[in-house]
Amino acid sequence: MNTESTATSHDTPSQRVQFILGTEEDEEHAAHDLFTELDEICVKDGKDAEWKETARWLKFEEDVEDGGERWSKPYVATLSLHSLFELRSCIINGTVLLDIKASCIEEIAGQSEINVYSTLHVYLVRMKVREALLKRHHHQSDKKRNNLLPMVKSLTDSGRRQSEPHHMDKAGELTPHFTCVDTHFMKKIPTGAEASNVLVGELDFLERSIVAFVRLSPAVLLTGLTEVPIPTRFVFILLGPDGKAQQYHEIGRSMATIMTDEIFHDVAYKAKDRSDLLAGIDEFLDQVTVLPPGEWDPSIRIEPPKSVPSQEKRKIPGVPNGPAVPVEEEQHGEHHGPELERTGRLFGGLILDVKRKAPFYLSDFKDGLSLQCVASFLFLYCACMSPVITFGGLLGEATEGRISLLGASMTGVAYSLFAGQPLTILGSTGPVLVFEKILFKFCKDYDLSYLSLRTCIGLWTAFLCLILVATDASSLVCYITRFTEEAFAALICLIFIYEALEKLFHLGELYPINRHADLDKLTLAYCRCAEPDNPSYKTLELWNQRNITSSECLDLQGQFIGSACGHHGPYTPDVLFWSAILFFGTFFLSTFLKQFKTSKYFPTRVRSVISDFAVFLTIVFMVLTDYLIGVPSQKLQVPSNFKPTRDDRGWLINPIGRNPWWTVLAALIPALLCTILIFMDQQITAVIINRKEHKLLKGCGYHLDLLMVGVMLAVCSIMGLPWFVAATVLSITHVNSLKLESESSAPGEQPRFLGIKEQRLTGLVIFLLMGLSVFMTGALQFIPMPVLYGVFLYMGVSSLKGIQFFDRVKLFGMPAKHQPDFIYLRHVPLRKVHLFTLTQLTCLVLLWVIKTSPAAIVFPMMVLALVFIRKLLDFCFSKRELSYLDDLMPENKKKKLDDDSKNAEVCDLYAEFSKAKGIPTINVVASMQVKGLTRILVETLLSILCNMCNVHSLYMVFMGRKLQSYISKIILYTTQYCTPQCNVLNIPCHA
Repeated sequence: MNTESTATSHDTPSQRVQFILGTEEDEEHAAHDLFTELDEICVKDGKDAEWKETARWLKFEEDVEDGGERWSKPYVATLSLHSLFELRSCIINGTVLLDIKASCIEEIAGQSEINVYSTLHVYLVRMKVREALLKRHHHQSDKKRNNLLPMVKSLTDSGRRQSEPHHMDKAGELTPHFTCVDTHFMKKIPTGAEASNVLVGELDFLERSIVAFVRLSPAVLLTGLTEVPIPTRFVFILLGPDGKAQQYHEIGRSMATIMTDEIFHDVAYKAKDRSDLLAGIDEFLDQVTVLPPGEWDPSIRIEPPKSVPSQEKRKIPGVPNGPAVPVEEEQHGEHHGPELERTGRLFGGLILDVKRKAPFYLSDFKDGLSLQCVASFLFLYCACMSPVITFGGLLGEATEGRISLLGASMTGVAYSLFAGQPLTILGSTGPVLVFEKILFKFCKDYDLSYLSLRTCIGLWTAFLCLILVATDASSLVCYITRFTEEAFAALICLIFIYEALEKLFHLGELYPINRHADLDKLTLAYCRCAEPDNPSYKTLELWNQRNITSSECLDLQGQFIGSACGHHGPYTPDVLFWSAILFFGTFFLSTFLKQFKTSKYFPTRVRSVISDFAVFLTIVFMVLTDYLIGVPSQKLQVPSNFKPTRDDRGWLINPIGRNPWWTVLAALIPALLCTILIFMDQQITAVIINRKEHKLLKGCGYHLDLLMVGVMLAVCSIMGLPWFVAATVLSITHVNSLKLESESSAPGEQPRFLGIKEQRLTGLVIFLLMGLSVFMTGALQFIPMPVLYGVFLYMGVSSLKGIQFFDRVKLFGMPAKHQPDFIYLRHVPLRKVHLFTLTQLTCLVLLWVIKTSPAAIVFPMMVLALVFIRKLLDFCFSKRELSYLDDLMPENKKKKLDDDSKNAEVCDLYAEFSKAKGIPTINVVASMQVKGLTRILVETLLSILCNMCNVHSLYMVFMGRKLQSYISKIILYTTQYCTPQCNVLNIPCHA
């Protein structure tokens, strides 16, 4: 009785539904995913008939095409408003049976006979209806079995023998009686899903319609009723007189569609009576959008959307006769968590990182045993070879070959084994290359030993990194917001793209084109190497003995003579053009195959494998094509043995060498700049990888990452190896290659992003293979360098897609009507969006100019300056605008203010809701930390106030202010508001 009186107090369907969904959930009425099937029957002139499956719903509607041979494409169901009202009428006038126990369709019919057939006085008619319900069900998948025997002759024959409640084996899975099912479709049905069967049809012997809505408890596996072996929870029956088949069909579609609605679906599970179901239908009608009949074509099938808005706001109680509770469309704010909070203890953050990652260490290797990880490391092995060769070559040129390239393997293996975030890929980066060039030029100008001074700087940098780890300096990462992240990431992407294109143009110098060729004189073209001016006797003797090759001509300073010669040797346009084909072919083919997952060809599994192995397949295809064509393109050069790059150096470097002793101390100054560069490069990449959008579950380890980088920096410095730090583009590419998507997505539904496959195996195998490359020279020597440059370009361009900055840059050339529906465009004026983008673009241009100018030594300071520039934007934009355009900057008392704000919102909502329900309430939100006897005193005082005012509900939140002020304010408000006549007592929330 109390429940009914409470229920009737809800005056709108929405409030009623929210009340139903707010009731306690027991195990029997827990909601499951639903598969809905629409079966129809037509019995005329006593002819034998059977139930035929005409449509099904997992999320979107699929119909059996008119030819009856195949399923239609999934589409958004469009219903007539009239059919929805008729469905509501059916629920009002028909039979509703909730939580009946039955093991077969016969028992269901038997238990509902009294209710359904009580108005049918003719026994023959009752038997005919019963017989119609028990006829065999013909499913669309039956046709695929060709001449196989039917699974079930009829429900009448099988009901007594096999229609039993579904059983579970020890693993908790169903053990169905079905011998042949559509295994492909079964994969799309979520685990634990139940069935909803809609049975409609016309029977010529009926004079009036028969309607029944049945909910079984527990769900039962009814053999042959559903095309897939899952237990049935709901059965909707609509049988009526002849001549209204289309009307029954539309009502059945309406019932099936409404069962796929997230809210009504939950209501159907929790409904206690007919009125609850009607409230669910009415709430659904409140949300329906009506399209005018003359402005669209109802025969058009609407494609399923790429993303569906959340329906959670329909579940949140609104305030009657007041403003609804605002629901944020997207969570904005800080991207960091507790791992970036200062501990106040020496190495406190590092210890917490180790404790956070240790439980997952073994699973980090087990989770890497998958086909997707194989595709990832095959692709990234080739991808990592490209920047190592490219930047390694540039570094070798800049330092006259004084740097070994084997440090990548050693550093990468150590980092993959012990780092806090193994998804990060280390590599030689553009900013580090700039620093190396400047340092080498400085040593050359002042006649200092480059490797010795570099070793000192590396050791000082490693020591400074250790200090940063000990003092929890990584907590400063919270000041690195999207503004800084994207400017730095965009710079690295542009470096990748620029270096790839620059290398292609460099091939144009090695293999020049004759721009002044005369086609009519091609037969007269020649090119030979003439002796240099004033040659020695030995040179002349060599010239007379044999023909001189192009490389020997350059080494002996000879001169190229002839119409087919350029400055650097004979014209070789075929090599250059073929290199360009390989370069752009690799880029476009990789892009095409990566997007193949969303194409319309081949099964899902095949598309997924092709997409995962896109870059690897592209490289294999291009290498084979290059081998078959036979044009002598430039090939990958890999060392064939382990040894120092120069004969005048050993494996270990003396930190002093031939330099003065004071250079050891002076190295601290450039080490400070190098530390800033390493810290910013490493941590900005780590922030990008650890963003909440990636849904990482195993936590991160900023302090542990920096420690490993510092340790390996010291080792590489002593051994004269390159410095390796987090490579932004490679890391982003690594994460993108390990994205997980839902496999059991409904037909027409876009796969949901589930997160990233977090493991250590891919990084470990990548760098192990890189170290073993010296033993694979025979195979690697066939890889054309233009192919690796194309991979380089692909990584740079593909990494730009996830950067919001470039989306905003494209808005400058878009009319407003063609602009995408970005969340920030809804809440921030377009001029403010452009101002924010221009500021970011200016910073990016400045970074590029400084990087390429003689002032490149201050480049690390400019990267750090991005944080301060972002802080200045607080004076140009409101916090609300920045919450959409960028992550909010942390403030001193941000956590306390945020908690106060949340408590105030909850308090206001509770007060208004209680006022609407007529419940006297006292809301006290004070600022105080209470312990021991103090807390007892306060609680006693509040309980006295409650008794004085006859308050039924007390809402208290204790947080931070002095007890004296707290008690005095309570006494003040008690004397002012707490009278026996009060109906609603509202003490302000910030009292």
